[in-house]
Amino acid sequence: MQLQVINSPFNQEQAELLNRLLPTLTESQKVWLSGYLAASQTATAAGTPSVPTQEAQVGITAQAISKDVTILYGSQTGNAQGLAEKAGKTLEGNGFNVTVSSMSDFKPNNLKKVENLLIVASTHGEGDPPDNALSFHEFLHGRRAPKLDNLRYSVLALGDSSYEFFCKTGKDFDHRLEELGGKRLYDRVDCDLDYDEPAAEWIQGVLSGLSEAQGGAAVSVSAAAPQAGESAYSRTNPFKAEVLENINLNGRGSNKETRHLEISLEGSGLTYEPGDSLGVYPQNDPELVDLLLEEMKWNPEENVTINKQGESLALREALISHFEITVLTKPLVEQAAKLSENQELQELVSPDNVEKLKAYLDGRDLLDLVRDFAPWKGTAQDFISILRKMPARLYSISSSLAANPDEVHLTIGAVRYEAHGRERKGVCSILCAERLQPGDTLPVYVQHNQNFKLPANPDTPIIMVGPGTGIAPFRAFMQEREEMGAEGKSWLFFGDQHFVTDFLYQTEWQKWLKDGVLTKMDVAFSRDSDEKVYVQHRMLEQSKELFEWLQEGAAVYICGDEKNMAHDVHNVLIDIIEKEGGMSREQAEAYLADMQQQKRYQRDVY
Repeated sequence: MQLQVINSPFNQEQAELLNRLLPTLTESQKVWLSGYLAASQTATAAGTPSVPTQEAQVGITAQAISKDVTILYGSQTGNAQGLAEKAGKTLEGNGFNVTVSSMSDFKPNNLKKVENLLIVASTHGEGDPPDNALSFHEFLHGRRAPKLDNLRYSVLALGDSSYEFFCKTGKDFDHRLEELGGKRLYDRVDCDLDYDEPAAEWIQGVLSGLSEAQGGAAVSVSAAAPQAGESAYSRTNPFKAEVLENINLNGRGSNKETRHLEISLEGSGLTYEPGDSLGVYPQNDPELVDLLLEEMKWNPEENVTINKQGESLALREALISHFEITVLTKPLVEQAAKLSENQELQELVSPDNVEKLKAYLDGRDLLDLVRDFAPWKGTAQDFISILRKMPARLYSISSSLAANPDEVHLTIGAVRYEAHGRERKGVCSILCAERLQPGDTLPVYVQHNQNFKLPANPDTPIIMVGPGTGIAPFRAFMQEREEMGAEGKSWLFFGDQHFVTDFLYQTEWQKWLKDGVLTKMDVAFSRDSDEKVYVQHRMLEQSKELFEWLQEGAAVYICGDEKNMAHDVHNVLIDIIEKEGGMSREQAEAYLADMQQQKRYQRDVY
């Protein structure tokens, strides 16, 4: 709390003395001093000296606002962590004492000591908290949560508006902190996939709120320059990386197509660790764009404005490279309804038809929308203005930088399916499968993910569960451990459809087994037997030894599909702990939760 001499009755020397003294005082000293001054003033008026009474102390409301700020993040892929750290640096640059922590590393009982709290939380799956926010979320919503009448807070919520429970975790935290007595120092901001601008506005709003509470003027946030050793390339400034190799990993006759991409990072300054992801900005299929232009009778060469900065592009180019056209969201359809007089569309977006709208959104794209609800009265620019910016696709990196200097490898499954009478294609995966050639470039950036990392001690045993393209980060793990000469045991559970055509990176895994880099491998090929066998079945077959590894301190990693595989593997792990450990179900769940707290149970799921 800095005294402004211009607005105070103190001279410069007195103000400087007070400004040196006030930050050193404890809260109880400040209360006593305030009470003393108030009581002294009363006593002077009566002509007798006095000391502050308890009533005088209690009546004091003007207390110095703490400059300590705690920032807690709940992050699955690293976005929320990156934003929390960015906010921390900004506040530190403006004189605040900042602690940035994962929710899983924060002791919930310390919450009642916090005066200024910022929450940055993503929403995962069907409105769930990220793995590293689970315990804090549970504590805050439980009976043991303390009253927080002295808390000032603000929440930045990250989500994807194509999901029903958009930003639910952030909304949960915001409402619960208010219920517990906290006061917002800045309103919650809900961010969609293109979160950079709203997040920057939130940081500015929080900084202004904190600065005003300190009695200072609002401060403007400026973009931080890259630190020494940092790459100039990032999510908002991707590197155009050359594709060196693009190979189909599946054998002839497979039902699947899995691309192995080798990409050059030479000259970018970008670095990564096993467990990190690569963000790729794809382009839409030109065929789909041409169908959309034809349907709407738009001029492909018409110039349209593509952002708030006023940049413009030819319409066809803008639809190919800049905007998302393959996913429908509730906000998009509601905005589109304003560009149409179609009665059926007006009914679809009415509050009475929430479930009907949800069903319509599933598996449809912009071409479906414009065909289903013609005629349209909006211009091409009107439509462009309601579209989301093309989001990056995150892929688990399947290489070690130590083993492949200046390169990054990806393992991408091609997505093709039928829905609503049309063939559908994954935007990025089909770009890679059908149109991307060696020598072409891709705009990329590295997404660091501290929630999926090899143990700090290379002697720690690791158990890896990764069917299909979930194998990607474990290839990186093995390359890294081979380079560093790690001594810890390692065990891989891999599954796919057919042994002959779908055993991804088979020769590499067999070589690592032979050389002792990989200790043990169990595979499950679901279509090679009458009864479908998956990775969780192989885990159950090995339950005794698997539990022995857990007891020895092994770390467990799961990568792949969250809804089915990761859910099933999670439950099987609890089954194994319950059975082999002679525990109750609740004890087994607590055992696994404790592993998660110790960072011995990590998931990279999508």
